[in-house]
Amino acid sequence: MHAHLLSSHTTMSPRPLLTITFIRHGESTDNTKDIWAGWKDAPLSNHGMNQARACGESLSDIRFQTIWASPLQRAFSTAQAIYDVQPDPKPSFKTSPHLREQHFGIAEGKKWIVEWIPGMSLEDHIAQGLFPALHSRSEKFPEGESLDDLRTRATKAIEECVVPHIRDAARTASSGGHIALVSHGLCISEMLPALLRKDASGVEPKSSYRGLMNTGWARVTIEVKGWGGKEPLVFADNDIPPLIIKVTEFDRHEHLDKVKRQKGGIGSAAFDPKQKDIRAFFGGAKLGSQADVSASTKEEGRSESNVQDEVNVDIQ
Repeated sequence: MHAHLLSSHTTMSPRPLLTITFIRHGESTDNTKDIWAGWKDAPLSNHGMNQARACGESLSDIRFQTIWASPLQRAFSTAQAIYDVQPDPKPSFKTSPHLREQHFGIAEGKKWIVEWIPGMSLEDHIAQGLFPALHSRSEKFPEGESLDDLRTRATKAIEECVVPHIRDAARTASSGGHIALVSHGLCISEMLPALLRKDASGVEPKSSYRGLMNTGWARVTIEVKGWGGKEPLVFADNDIPPLIIKVTEFDRHEHLDKVKRQKGGIGSAAFDPKQKDIRAFFGGAKLGSQADVSASTKEEGRSESNVQDEVNVDIQ
């Protein structure tokens, strides 16, 4: 990467060139079921809409430049709730298919199991209508994506949704910008390392960024190494300046504390925009094994779906 200043000033900027907030969607109607839910396009539950509104209110003092959203309903509606309470002038609102969740192929909408039946291959499980948690980054269900596939797509998402903002800010010396990416747990867990790989150190990210709660968010700051923040940078069209990229916060979800789930199954029902004043209580189980499905205690913001997102599955 090559870039140069229009002057020799090299003091670090007092604020980041760009800040990115990655936000997981609110609870969907599929999140209340023990099924594989990737590209299956379920809407937010009533509870999930209240999560989204609470998240939006908690972030309303941030003036986002742009809000990017997955086109899947649960993420799009969450992004819309965040957009609605942004101050004027409103940020631009864009969608990208690269921000969608991992695609689970023929397992979409099917019940998942955490534990494999001993001696059976993945093909054997599928033949019996069983869809177990996958333990290898290369494994995938037929017609679906592996985690390695998702990594490739997450890298494309960063190139489309983040890198142009970096270039624009550096070329115009416009530090302090802030964008939001509203996506899905597994996709965010791959996008964060994809962005960190653009750090000038060249060090491969070691941390795991799995397990965001519904509407939990993570934040990344991006600075230009050795840049004072006042001078425009000049670099090739397909290049970026040397960056310092840090994850400063992960799984912030204190906005969930004030939200209560409606009783009688209303909170888990699909959100109806005609309904007013629906309050939700955040539930869902954090699972450790199949036996935990019925026995586990409720935890704020957790959902029972997307087993690899909500369970600490050992990925090789």
